[in-house]
Amino acid sequence: MNENIVKKIKEIGLPRIIIALFLLSLYTLAPFVGVNLKVAFQDTLIRVGMNIILVLSLIPMIQGGTGLNFGMPLGVEAGLLGAVLSIELGLTGLLGFLGAILISLPISILFGYGYGSILNRVKGGEMMIATYVGFSSVAFMCIMWLVLPFKKPDMIWAYGGEGLRTTISVEGYWNKILGKIFSSSGNFSYIGEIVFFLLLAFLIKEYFKSRNGLAMKAVGANEKFARSIGVDINKARINSVIMSTMIAGIGIIVYQQSFGFIQLYLAPFYMAFPAIAAILIGGASVRKASIFNVIVGTVLFQGVITMTPIVISGLIKTDMSETVRVIISNGMIIYALTRKGGER
Repeated sequence: MNENIVKKIKEIGLPRIIIALFLLSLYTLAPFVGVNLKVAFQDTLIRVGMNIILVLSLIPMIQGGTGLNFGMPLGVEAGLLGAVLSIELGLTGLLGFLGAILISLPISILFGYGYGSILNRVKGGEMMIATYVGFSSVAFMCIMWLVLPFKKPDMIWAYGGEGLRTTISVEGYWNKILGKIFSSSGNFSYIGEIVFFLLLAFLIKEYFKSRNGLAMKAVGANEKFARSIGVDINKARINSVIMSTMIAGIGIIVYQQSFGFIQLYLAPFYMAFPAIAAILIGGASVRKASIFNVIVGTVLFQGVITMTPIVISGLIKTDMSETVRVIISNGMIIYALTRKGGER
């Protein structure tokens, strides 16, 4: 019996059990410090729905052997371009949301192809170069947001008549559109986001059953074996990068419709780190990840950074929520990134 328990703990992973118990203790303690448990659950689900597709975007690159996608900001920038072009065209409602996604896809493919080509030239140092690619893409787009010829009054700076604002509201366009499919008020936006995630997750799972998907997994598992059975290594790696970039672009559009704003300039700078921390906390490694890892990791990560600040603020009767959130979130990121190869 004891051996079975130990085996089960090893399968789940002791860190995940500890984090899950900590999260459960926060929910247990919440009513005693004046926190509405229903609202707390809802806030957690909202944050999970907003972020889970960005975490999902890491799977193709991990499975394809190109490592953790520290270059995620490149895909985020593609999604931001799709979003602002959708607003520039005046698209609203579900059409505006889908329009933003469809516009972002060819941009993501172009960005992903260039990104993948760079990573193929630096095999073994992908994650370091990916970080530079992500940071430099944000810096480059800071210039482009100022010089691109957008004209929509809702988006450009009022006093200069040109250049996009730092924050653009999607109110009146496609704010909480996924929630409005299930509720006219959009109060249940997380339901729509979770359903949308499940659809994407299903498509990804089916893709990895296809010939190209199996080739991608073979490259990630054993590059020499994949080459011996005739797999084009560089092509499979580029496909994994393109796929991750496309999903990241979709993920940021889902994030925006829930958040209510498009955030430009330096906002995408550190978006990769929480997503990577979440999937590692969920049990993924540098070469292996699953949809289960995405779900578990996102729930644990977002649950802890949602609940910890409000429970601690309730305990000490002082509003330190933002300070505590920064400490907890960065602490979890450091923990996740210092684990060797997804150790349990």
